[in-house]
Amino acid sequence: MRILVLGGDGYLGWPTAMYFSNRGHEVMIADSLAKRYWEQESEAMPLWPVPPMHQRVRHWRAVTGKTILDRVVDIATNDRFLYHILGDFKPEAIIHYAEQPSAPFSMISRRHAVETQQNNVIGTLNLLFAMKSQCPDAHLIKLGSMGEYGTPNIDIEEGYIEITHNGRKDVLPFPKQPGSFYHLSKVHDSHNMMFACRVWGLRATDLNQGVVYGVETEETRLNPELLRTSFHYDAVFGTALNRFCVQAALGTPLTVYGKGGQTRGFLNIQDTIQCVDLTVKNPPKVGECRVFNQFTEVFTIQGLADRVKAAGAHLGLNVGIQHLPNPRAEQEQHYYNPKLTKLPELGLKPRLLNDVLIEEMLGSVIRAKGQVDEQVLYPTVKWRLQ
Repeated sequence: MRILVLGGDGYLGWPTAMYFSNRGHEVMIADSLAKRYWEQESEAMPLWPVPPMHQRVRHWRAVTGKTILDRVVDIATNDRFLYHILGDFKPEAIIHYAEQPSAPFSMISRRHAVETQQNNVIGTLNLLFAMKSQCPDAHLIKLGSMGEYGTPNIDIEEGYIEITHNGRKDVLPFPKQPGSFYHLSKVHDSHNMMFACRVWGLRATDLNQGVVYGVETEETRLNPELLRTSFHYDAVFGTALNRFCVQAALGTPLTVYGKGGQTRGFLNIQDTIQCVDLTVKNPPKVGECRVFNQFTEVFTIQGLADRVKAAGAHLGLNVGIQHLPNPRAEQEQHYYNPKLTKLPELGLKPRLLNDVLIEEMLGSVIRAKGQVDEQVLYPTVKWRLQ
């Protein structure tokens, strides 16, 4: 197949592109490189250096003999070039990661909120119009977020819910209660995709993904120095598990926000790629906008901290836990029961988080701990008015 990976320079985009290229698909990546600028602006650099996109493509060719095409384009501002890319490459599948990915970043200021929504919502809207014009038969695989749902006091269905109201029934989009301007942008994307599929007959799958952890895939292991992906541990672009691993390696307390009862879905980076692969192999019908919940396990933040503490102790690390005032506006103890049926029905075989995997992550961080910037570990972005 011809597969276009938007956001192909990113944490998920680059391993995804290598995966499909390694299996004989014709792959093109496109990226605005804005994430690298946002990292610099936020002083939130990855733990280890990541080669520039053009070098990554050359490294991939040198290591495997396979070719990945690459383009630099901002799909939110350069719609004309986006039309040319789709018209020339004629992708059969478009994997769309090209969005500002951080809730804290979107909450820094008015400018950051606007930049997030412009980049994410307008970029996706431009893509839908370009698909309608240039490749209406392509399958759009869009990375959404489990954070679109919020934490409702009912079971979270997969995208849609059957409603009975005043004696009548209908199947409607599941109510969304997003927790940041970033998650709001994902909700707007979902609505625009549903509309475009309904009125233009496009085909799309919205992957509502949980929090991803891990950096190793089959392809990065071919040459970890040249082909690796990024590892963020800071309070803007990092995840709680990454931050906990870095803090454990440094011997500083693991910083849990609030009570730590916040509950979320998680999955390994290899399972993200597995889910995307299954989605590409099983496209929706013409005019259908499917929604898959994409996670494999559910943890509380306190539970993650406890697991990292135990794994660190097994490696001889003295790990403590510190509760900080929660900078976010969120429920710290709540009901959380998201459904996960569609991807397992397609054949998803998850890699579950275990002590060995956490210890492997700790080992990688320990080897690079001299590069840690401790100042970025602590939250500076607050949701509420001060």
